[in-house]
Amino acid sequence: MSRDVFVLGSARTPFCRSYSGYSDQTNLDLLSGALNGLVSRYSLSGVQIGEVTAGAVVVHSADWNLAREAVLNTSLSPNTPATTMQMACGTSLQGALMLAAKIAQGEIDSGIAAGSDTISDAPLTTGRKLAKRLVQLSRSKTLKKKLGVFKGLSLGELAPIPPSTNEPRTGLSMGQHCELMAKHWQISRAAQDQLAVQSHLNAAQAYRDGFFDDLLVSHNGVVRDNNLRADASIESMSSLKPAFDRASGTLSAGNSTPLTDGASAVLLGTREFAEAHGLPILAKLTAGQTAANDFAAGEGLLMAPTQAVNQLLNRSNLSLQDFDFYEIHEAFAAQVLCTLKAWEDDDYCRNMGASGALGSIDRSKLNVKGSSLAVGHPFAATGARVLGVASKLIHQHGQGRALISVCTAGGMGVAAIVEAA
Repeated sequence: MSRDVFVLGSARTPFCRSYSGYSDQTNLDLLSGALNGLVSRYSLSGVQIGEVTAGAVVVHSADWNLAREAVLNTSLSPNTPATTMQMACGTSLQGALMLAAKIAQGEIDSGIAAGSDTISDAPLTTGRKLAKRLVQLSRSKTLKKKLGVFKGLSLGELAPIPPSTNEPRTGLSMGQHCELMAKHWQISRAAQDQLAVQSHLNAAQAYRDGFFDDLLVSHNGVVRDNNLRADASIESMSSLKPAFDRASGTLSAGNSTPLTDGASAVLLGTREFAEAHGLPILAKLTAGQTAANDFAAGEGLLMAPTQAVNQLLNRSNLSLQDFDFYEIHEAFAAQVLCTLKAWEDDDYCRNMGASGALGSIDRSKLNVKGSSLAVGHPFAATGARVLGVASKLIHQHGQGRALISVCTAGGMGVAAIVEAA
């Protein structure tokens, strides 16, 4: 038994640069905001959803049951189960694919995939030595014993440890890894800046056209993505200094995504579920694929989506050119450009199992409503945002299909295809 799976709607909070509009918000606050927006927009109050999957990348220990707690903060039926999961920047897209598999097999008839992240509320931890002393402190009965707990600790050992998104296998940040990719594929600074400017201009035009009106839900007084620059220009973009390699780097704060807070959610279901609840059918989610590479051996941290897409195309009997829209997550402008160049490279594609180069895409079909460089990138929220945008594009287009590609930390990638319903 296999049933068609449809995207029925999506909602997200506006995305904010960290330490700005959501400086007082937690992952749970943001995730609850996105889910409540979805519930309100699609009249789901009291409805039992088959399952909700949601997660965050930068988490507190208190976030251990994040998805279920967020569901209980909504008016969905409390009988709606929820699973907290994480796949770095691919979290909510991978969640959608997992739910789609359950829907297709008849285990559930509906699902919500969501993600949230906030750097503004990033957890601080302690070193192991201090942590053990703090346990001793809680057990000490007298003031003298309490003061004695800290004897012998240096100032460095007393300092809190901020979270890090550096890769444990290499010690390098994602930006440093992408600099290596840009050098390998000879991606110029000018090309990166041009792509970044186009992302801002496309997103600004989408706002003017009202494209985001039914995708965004106001949260904490914020009604618009605050990273977007409608006046972005090559002149302003090119004036920014390199951010990760001061001497010879090409990645800047402008052609890289900023640290971002926000949340998003996407509703999936069968045709019968949609009809029973009076819901629109935006697009059909037809296929998905995950992949990973040996980035620690130099394969390129953010290049795994090239493999995921290749495998997806083979399974679907499609070529890279058989799409009306391409939604490629813009972790960095260089990442997108490296991906496009790799697909055009015969040797690279043969090494990943293709018969030859996958070829070029029509760049006018790429991220036509802007993407992460313009609106921001709350890690776990991006997949659901992209899926929602791609589905609405197909619905408006009335035909065709869209290809989604999301890179993640740890040398992984997630790809998906949505088609007209």
